[in-house]
Amino acid sequence: MKDFAAIDFETANREPTSVCSVGIVVVRGGIVTEKLYRLIRPYPDTYEYWNIRVHGIRWADTAGAPAFPVVWAELAPHIEGLPLVAHNSPFDEGCLRAAFRHYGMTYPGYTFHCTCRASRRVFGKSLPNHQLQTVAARCGFDLTQHHHALADAEACAWIAREIL
Repeated sequence: MKDFAAIDFETANREPTSVCSVGIVVVRGGIVTEKLYRLIRPYPDTYEYWNIRVHGIRWADTAGAPAFPVVWAELAPHIEGLPLVAHNSPFDEGCLRAAFRHYGMTYPGYTFHCTCRASRRVFGKSLPNHQLQTVAARCGFDLTQHHHALADAEACAWIAREIL
């Protein structure tokens, strides 16, 4: 795969609509051409302890951030016509669909590819697990800021270029 956008969402709580950050890495011709990161005011706008513990984003970080429709209007042109790639894509696609549904936006039918599933096919039992940091390391990417949406999207893009 030479042209795609790797995407990663972080959420504020258990609700898939509660996206609080997004990272996107655009790859064209096999080369990273853009890296985009935005904070998003989540819905519902409450942060759970476990989510904060994972990604470190708190209510104060997103209190002044725009809501999803504003952020997506800015980001959508950058990924238009590209397939989306995510590690554990059902989570990220679920968040995207839930946010579109919640805000009454028409979902444009993005095509998703999953680097986690691809890792299982390519590496099988040669890896102890198929978590993002494990697969990234196997593909030669040092994921030092795991659970930062842009770092995770970069790792996913690296993996996708290696195995998709």
